[in-house]
Amino acid sequence: MKQDILFISDLHLALEKTQITRRFLNFLQQRAPLAKALYILGDLFDTWIGDDDNTSPNRTIKTALKQLAESGTEIFLLQGNRDFLLGADFCRETGIQMLDDYAVIELNGQRVLLTHGDLLCSDDLTYQAFRIKSHSTEWQRNVLSKPLWLRLVAARWYRLRSYFHKRGKTLNIMDVNQDTVIATLRLYQCQVLIHGHTHRPNRHEFTVDGRPATRFVLADWKADRAELLCWKNSGFVTETI
Repeated sequence: MKQDILFISDLHLALEKTQITRRFLNFLQQRAPLAKALYILGDLFDTWIGDDDNTSPNRTIKTALKQLAESGTEIFLLQGNRDFLLGADFCRETGIQMLDDYAVIELNGQRVLLTHGDLLCSDDLTYQAFRIKSHSTEWQRNVLSKPLWLRLVAARWYRLRSYFHKRGKTLNIMDVNQDTVIATLRLYQCQVLIHGHTHRPNRHEFTVDGRPATRFVLADWKADRAELLCWKNSGFVTETI
């Protein structure tokens, strides 16, 4: 019987990242089918410009995700800051279930809060302002109305601009704000938080209102290494893929 629950994030799949794509496809065919559920907590793709984009490697990935869903493993997805245009057509094609920006699940009676992590980086005011704009219906409708070729060009420009913008920011600004973390856990009445986004994999122990709390930061996938967080036997363990 399938029991493991798997959590991954920040694969940033793209045409030029062939090694990561191969590792992910292998993961979908070998490790993931043994799990009861797979949670992808954002930035599965480096840039997503619309569900009509079937350029390589998108079609292959869609097919592999669909096969995993049909094998009996439930797949859940949170949008990240790079793939927030993932929509209903992608979910229909892959069998994935889309989650809200914050989602609460129960593991052995324990409430666990899931999110991508960008909303927790509340000190990055420039990004938070862009996030509000880019998640508006009007902004997204305008982007998706453009021809696919133009969106492909714009996506490359956006990735280049994002790279240079990050170089001008301090690491602290791009990390989560602990006060925001605590306030969010209070709001959702959880003591465990799992997220990605920051590319700083770790396990943080702290207290919220005198009670122990844990924040798991998922690892971003690299060409030579990838990790997942697994819930098994009533506990969390990290696995190297």
